[in-house]
Parts: sequence; structure tokens; C-alpha cells
Amino acid sequence: MAKDHYFDISAKLDMMEMKNAVVMAEKEVATRFDFKGVKAEIDLNEKAKTLSLSSSSDQKIDALKDILISKLIKRGIAGKSLEEVKTEGISGGNVKVIYRIVDTIDKEEAKKIVKAIKDAKLKVTPSIQGDEVRVSGKKIDDLQAVIQLVRELDLKAPLSFGNFK
Repeated sequence: MAKDHYFDISAKLDMMEMKNAVVMAEKEVATRFDFKGVKAEIDLNEKAKTLSLSSSSDQKIDALKDILISKLIKRGIAGKSLEEVKTEGISGGNVKVIYRIVDTIDKEEAKKIVKAIKDAKLKVTPSIQGDEVRVSGKKIDDLQAVIQLVRELDLKAPLSFGNFK
């Protein structure tokens, strides 16, 4: 009888790489001419899993976000891992934007993944296990087809595929 193979779909995020990306973005902001004499801050709160950008205008915030996302991508972290929570005005006419760091698959997205896998009519069995989705099947080719299918879905969480056995 054939052995069952499986893998896990999760949204794990390497916080060390996130910190490194923030440090690199801060270094670039410090050397850029368009940020000379302008307040521009990037603040990472690991415990609350939030990241805040503050600067003097919306254009500067957009530039900060572009710099940060380019550093995240270079570090292997998807740009989708930041979800904007709120924008607020702070003292001195400055603007602050707070982002939530997405590092889990929520229940709705897990259900959407399972439904898409079942609709594909592949001979695999998806199951939700906490904040992960485990997919098992007899053929490795079917599991690889599932990985390709899930990558094409439009999801908020940056997915990672692991524990392939």
C-alpha cells in the first residue's frame, strides 16, 4: 500500500529578518536626500506585531513604505505581510500610519484554501489544524499541484509551505 505524503500551509514570518529589513530601511532613509531635515521614523513593535511609519506628509509615508517593502522583499518577506490598520495625525502636523504584521492564516482564509483544494477535485485531503492547513495525499504530484493552486489564490497572508513528507 502506498504511503501517505503531506505538507503544511502556514504563514510563518521570520521576525529576525523583519528586524533586519527595518534596520536596513532606516539606514537608507538616513542617507537619502529627500529625507534630509525631515522627521521620518520606522517603529517595529514585536510583541504587539505592529509596525508604524511616521513622517511629515503622506508622500513621505509612501516613500517610507516603498523603501521598507523593497527591503522586506530582499529579505524574503512578502509585501503582503503588512496590513494597514489606521492613519492618524500626530503632533506638529505629522502623519503616522500603523500596520499589522500578518503572520497567521485566519479562519476565513483557511476555509477559502480548503474550499479551493476540494473544488480542484484532486485526490488529496486538506484539514485545518489551528493556524495551519495540512494537505495529505498518496501522490507527490497531486501535492505539488495543490501548492501551485494555493499560490495562485489571492490571499492576505504570505504563505509558506513546509514539513513536506
